[in-house]
Amino acid sequence: MPRISAIRPPALAAALLALLPGAAAQRFEDVTAQAGIDFRHDNSKTPRKYLPETMGGGLAVLDADGDGWMDIYFVNGAKLSFPHRAGAEPDKSDPRFWNRLYLNNRDGTFREAAEEYGLQGRGYGMGAAAGDYDNDGDPDLLVTNAATGEAPAATLYRNEEGRRFTDVTAAAGLRARGWATSAGFFDYDNDGDLDLLILRYMQWRFDVDYRCGLEAGYGRAYCHPDLFAPQTNFLYRNNGDGTFADAGETAGIAGRPGKGLGAAFADYDGDGYLDIAVANDSFPQFLFRNRGDGAFSEEALLAGIAYDDDGREFAGMGAAFDDLDDDGRPDLVTTTLSQERYALFYNAGAGAFDYATGRSGLGAATQLFSGWGIAVFDADLDGSKELFFANGHVMDNIDQSQPHLRYLQPPLLFRREGRKFIDVSRAAGDLFGTRRAGRGAAAADFDNDGRVDIVVSNLNGRPYLARNVTATGNRWLGLQLIGCRSNRDGIGTTIKLTRAGGKAQYRTVARGGSYLSSRDPRVFFGLGENPQELALELRWPSGRSHVVQDLALDRLQRIAEDPDCERP
Repeated sequence: MPRISAIRPPALAAALLALLPGAAAQRFEDVTAQAGIDFRHDNSKTPRKYLPETMGGGLAVLDADGDGWMDIYFVNGAKLSFPHRAGAEPDKSDPRFWNRLYLNNRDGTFREAAEEYGLQGRGYGMGAAAGDYDNDGDPDLLVTNAATGEAPAATLYRNEEGRRFTDVTAAAGLRARGWATSAGFFDYDNDGDLDLLILRYMQWRFDVDYRCGLEAGYGRAYCHPDLFAPQTNFLYRNNGDGTFADAGETAGIAGRPGKGLGAAFADYDGDGYLDIAVANDSFPQFLFRNRGDGAFSEEALLAGIAYDDDGREFAGMGAAFDDLDDDGRPDLVTTTLSQERYALFYNAGAGAFDYATGRSGLGAATQLFSGWGIAVFDADLDGSKELFFANGHVMDNIDQSQPHLRYLQPPLLFRREGRKFIDVSRAAGDLFGTRRAGRGAAAADFDNDGRVDIVVSNLNGRPYLARNVTATGNRWLGLQLIGCRSNRDGIGTTIKLTRAGGKAQYRTVARGGSYLSSRDPRVFFGLGENPQELALELRWPSGRSHVVQDLALDRLQRIAEDPDCERP
């Protein structure tokens, strides 16, 4: 039998829940100020409107200090000169440009510890990815940058037993250059350690000026990606000794240049290997099918996800690769620019997807929005997933050329009913009426009460922590997996939850997805009011499968892959 242990939620959780108003709807509360999170993203805006200024603002959720509570890492910009010299690395020495780490105090508050942990960063930051690449039991961190010249596009930090992080980029063999965006740790060859995907946006330089927007008479504007050539992405295979080997060419990733912004991972064809969905900006979308022999084939056109239902390219930004309808097959959601409608592709099986944006209700509801970060989670613990979107236009003067659009936009929350999505934002709390330039977003349970919260990073502004305060009597189950023959995080493990008289639920353990962000690696199931005869079926990346029936509800459980697991 696998090893199982329980982590009890704080004793205060039940009491707080009893005091909440008796709302039946999903409810969230902005607790950023009370939590002590005072970070402010600074994009170093210039009159020239360099394109990286409007694209940044990622984050990572991770248990940096190993205390069992999720912490938050925010990625920041850097000082840009005007004009900025080609090849010069933006200056991050001023603390206002530092990346910031907020450690969870386990009482609803956080303390800032970036300098203490050596995580101030370097260069013009974009996104972050967390994952235990050395299988030592603590999460490591990769930070991506909009870099030019010989400046590194990604920095790898090794977690030193929860006390500090060390920059091991060069020692690990990472040589990424250019404008990196989203990244993700995943085990593509199922050998028990985490490999690394790093996306790049485009071939871009500070010294090339297309004078965008001036001819139209609206003043400077951020340039359209069509003006720039596509760029290749990086795939690094973990050697198992603390180093990585560049496998992009041999694996077939580097041969497909694009304009990558969002990346998500799931086994869409059920063959036991993780595949990759890439959200490309104004370029055909990518779906890299893992062939299981160390290589990928790009299948987006054949699978039906490369374009919208009119055969047009769209501005893919964030991506979520999750099983929305609990049929055992991961679906794909991609956020887009205003006027394009967010793209929903239901997995139809046999390697094909069904474009369902229009008939799902997402099309009409997102027509005027520009989306970035995405979260898929069960907000009210009823057994059905919700969709969250962080929004905000690219152009800060979009209302001058298109008066019906806005630069600052509120977030959106959708409840699924069958194969449709209903906008429940207005009833979900005041924060859904506040307009921001939303970018990175991640779902995580910061107070360990089973109700998943949301954290969002906003461009050139303060983030917000949205605590889930939904009043519900529904039960829940939280899982933290410990891989033994598989990677320590259990990334790629598929989980099926069955219950007497109820529909099965499916999850895949992942950290990636969204936009420039990394989410809570733990898995949460909403169970409704009276769950009975529950059973979990787990399939690990190693190929091991087993069933767990002795489940403790309303708390987090650790489940190890093997009973004699020697990993911490």
